[in-house]
Amino acid sequence: MTWHAQLNIQYTIEQQRSVARHTHKGPLRVLQSLYPEGDAICHNVLVHPPGGLVGGDTLDITIAASGAAHGLVTTPGATRFYRSEGEPARQCTQITLADQARLEWLPMETICYNRCLAENQLTLSLAPQAELIGWDVTALGLPSADLPFEQGSFLQHLEMPGVWMERGRVDALDTRLMNGPLGLAGHRCMASLFFVTGSALARGRRETGLDLARQLIDAHGLRQTAGVTCPNSQVMVVRVLSPLVEPAMQLLSQIWVSWRAHFWQLPAVRPRIWAT
Repeated sequence: MTWHAQLNIQYTIEQQRSVARHTHKGPLRVLQSLYPEGDAICHNVLVHPPGGLVGGDTLDITIAASGAAHGLVTTPGATRFYRSEGEPARQCTQITLADQARLEWLPMETICYNRCLAENQLTLSLAPQAELIGWDVTALGLPSADLPFEQGSFLQHLEMPGVWMERGRVDALDTRLMNGPLGLAGHRCMASLFFVTGSALARGRRETGLDLARQLIDAHGLRQTAGVTCPNSQVMVVRVLSPLVEPAMQLLSQIWVSWRAHFWQLPAVRPRIWAT
């Protein structure tokens, strides 16, 4: 049996409070809204009760924010793509932000198990005065548990139409990609952190953001396989390769803290679920 689950989250301002309204179909839920930072920022945890996707499963997630609403969305654990017998499993996320809205898209890692056929797509649409911080962390197999990614494929698609697109397929049988020095070089975690705006970043904001990320990268153990760049004036991206998820997530978390303070003048309040 396959699942087609849908979740729609709408963030709005009601009586000076960011409020999340949501509807769902199938096994995809949002836990109660939390306000560890006060009324201005609404934290939500997205839950998929089956715990993973198999061939033929589809998760469709739609998130929108209007006014000066600010939402933070995370997950309680990894998204897992399990073995497929022929049909791909898909997760498709569409985020739309109106002027003045902010969103933080901070799910835990995606794990691609051996023999999976997985597709993960994130599409962003931002009005000129909207901003987003997000990350995407992918683990290819579980090397520490002796569960390598030896067969299967993973398609990754990150896009802000007309502004930025990154699309690539990882095939476990492509040894040059998996182990070559111009590919993953034997690393089994690839991660990205991105700050995206609806209009061009002012030069000062952009250069300071780059400098802050570079300082943290230079002081980290992954400095040889991490970097930060601006592919265009609306997007800033940190890219990391790591043998395991934990050091990559640690580096991205440090930069998230720094960027939150720089771009939004906000202290980093980690979602409570991360501590469990």
